[in-house]
Order: sequence, then C-alpha cells, then structure tokens
Amino acid sequence: MRSLILLASLVLALPAFAQSYPNKPIKVVVGFPPGGASDVAARAMGNKLAERLGQPVVVDNRAGAASNIASELVAHAPPDGYTVLFGTISLSVNPSLYPKLGYDALKDLEAVSQVCSSPFLLVVNPATPYRTLADLLAAAKSASSPLLYATAGNGSGAHLFMEYFAASAGVKMQAVPYKGAAPAMNDVLAGTVGITFDNIITTLPLHKAGRLRALAISSRARSAIAPDIPTLQELGVANFDGSAWFGLFVPAGTPAEIVRKLQDDAVLSVKDPQVSERLFALGCEPVGSSAADFGRFYRAEVEKWGKVVRDSRMRVE
Repeated sequence: MRSLILLASLVLALPAFAQSYPNKPIKVVVGFPPGGASDVAARAMGNKLAERLGQPVVVDNRAGAASNIASELVAHAPPDGYTVLFGTISLSVNPSLYPKLGYDALKDLEAVSQVCSSPFLLVVNPATPYRTLADLLAAAKSASSPLLYATAGNGSGAHLFMEYFAASAGVKMQAVPYKGAAPAMNDVLAGTVGITFDNIITTLPLHKAGRLRALAISSRARSAIAPDIPTLQELGVANFDGSAWFGLFVPAGTPAEIVRKLQDDAVLSVKDPQVSERLFALGCEPVGSSAADFGRFYRAEVEKWGKVVRDSRMRVE
C-alpha cells in the first residue's frame, strides 16, 4: 500500500515538476570533439536555446566510439530533461553496425527535434576522366574490377553513402579505408584514389576552389547551399535520398510536458535568423521539426541505414 501511495504521489507531482522546468542548467552531450561540425552546431543552437529556457545550456563533449559513449550516457541518464543528446546520423547507423551496444537506440532515447540536415557530395579529383555522373557510371559498369573510392574508415559516412549509391545505381565500388577523414581526403586531392562521397561541409569549399569536381548531391532536392549541383535522383539514380543530420534526444520516459517545452524552444531557436545563418554557413540546412516528425524520420533512418549495412556486409574496424 505504501508503495502505491508513493507511486501515486510521484504521478501527481509530474505536472508541477514539468511546469517548473527548467530550474537549473541543462547539459547537451555531443559525441564528438570540440571544433567539429556537431560541436559547432550544438553551440550555435545551444546559446539561443539558453536564452529561451532562461537557464544555461552547457555543451559536454564525450567523444569516442562513433558517438556511442555520448549516446549511452544520455540513454541511461535520469529522464528529467536536464541531460540532452545532440545526436547525429551515427545514431541511426550504430545499431546495425555494432553488434553489442550498451543501450537501445530506439527504446532508450526519445526524439525531440531535428536541428538541421547536411547533404553529401559525390566528388572526384579533377584529373580523373569523370566529368559527369554518367561518365562515372559508365566506367564502373565497364571496368573489369570495381572502381576504388576513399573512406575515413569502415562504417564512416563516405563508406555508407557510397555503398548506398552503388546499390542504388547497380554498380560495384571498392572502399579504400583510411585512418580518418583527413588522410582520405588528402589522397583524393593528390589523385592517389580519385573518388569519394563526403559531407558538403568539407567538400563544397574544395569544389568551389577547383580542387574537387562535384558530380551530384545526395539529398532528394537540390540544396540551397549548392543549388548548381544536381541530385542523384535528377541524374537517374532512382529513390536515392540521404543526408547527415543533427537533432536533439532525451532519455525515454521524459515527461511529455518537458519534451514539448524542449521541442518548442528548440524549433524557435533553430528558426532564429542568427542561428539559421550560422548553421547555413556551416553547411547545414536548418530544419526545426516537431518531436513526432523527428521520431518518424529517425525510425526510418534506422531502417534505411540498417539495410545498407546488412546488404553491404559492412563491418567496423
């Protein structure tokens, strides 16, 4: 009886607790080191979110294990709205890429709002004979062995997007894994391996400088960031639609009133001109979605990238 009374009192206290939220600083956990795209985006949005919530928003970088350290930390945190994950596309890939995780990405985390979306560019060294996507596809289909492309390692974004592209286009490509994005890009720029498929944040400046040639963009529609670059769908690769993304998550079981408060203020923060301009300059198109829409998007992403990992028999190093 005593436990039932205690449970009833806790349930009754939830609305009052949610109404007083927040009354202390909020921690936003980022799974990558300071200075990277996710860190910069989190701080840009976090500063405005702090103004709206009336409490400090502290970015906590917990880098390592392809963001699994950060994700597990938030998944097991108290569901009170004071520990928030700044999640990335890795969160939708890792459940199928890693056989054992200390958390369940679909059950232990709840989507709040997608912050922004960042497409990838299929790029080649200008010295290659591939002036168009049609050139690349023709070469891939006629070659006696798969064309080589550079990646930052097995399971990296370049690896995932190229395998997704190869399967969608019906061609064979062979990954050349490097120990990180920098050495991979250096060899593409040097012409050692002439092809890669990487985030617009790093590839667009090199395309504009003439050091890379962009053949296509990964998103379903052309990007306002690079409107002159055609989509893969435009060029005949049916149903290809993929972009990196950033979004907010909280531990499962967080009261609905708190999720709604975070959602509403996150959306308003992302749509603030100062924040949206900062995100756009970073190479990330502002989104600001509802929790329901982001939740549906996230579940679809887990399914999509899980299929890519399974079909390509991808393994992490």
